[in-house]
Amino acid sequence: MARKVSEVNASSVADIAFLLLIFFLVATTMDVDSGLSRKLPPMPEPGAQEDDKQIKERNVFVVLINANDQLMVEGKPMDVHNLRKEAKEFIVNPSNKEELPEKSLREIDYFGEVMAPKGIISLMNDRGTSYGIYIKVQNELIAAYNEVRDETAMREFGKHYEKLPEDKQDAVKEYYPQIISEAEPKNIGGN
Repeated sequence: MARKVSEVNASSVADIAFLLLIFFLVATTMDVDSGLSRKLPPMPEPGAQEDDKQIKERNVFVVLINANDQLMVEGKPMDVHNLRKEAKEFIVNPSNKEELPEKSLREIDYFGEVMAPKGIISLMNDRGTSYGIYIKVQNELIAAYNEVRDETAMREFGKHYEKLPEDKQDAVKEYYPQIISEAEPKNIGGN
């Protein structure tokens, strides 16, 4: 005589699995990646000639970070906390010093004809540079540009840069364009 196998009622297993799935989706936290917002230059037109203009050494503010997270600015060791002040002086060149960027006469909306500096900040780091110091240096350089623009907006328009209409913000950006050139990481010192 054959024995009858009893069936297990599995009708609620799908419901339980679905509820567990929802529980884990709701209870799990998702890490958000942090990064730097950068606008890349436009692609060159097909057949466009490369610009062979040499940039004068005085127009480049060189910032190096080695594998030991040590900062060297313009050939001198520097603490990250002093970088913003030095970068602001380079960006503005208030005393028109010979070793800081030269200025050129330009027509800028709301400013008229002005002698605007034309400096570039060059940032290079070692392959062993920690992400933390890299971000600190980036933050200091961007903060220097932001402070220069805010001070200019307050002096010229009597308002903070963020509170200016877009056309006036664009004029301040044209006066002090944020130009940070980043080279590919290399082994520039340290471990």
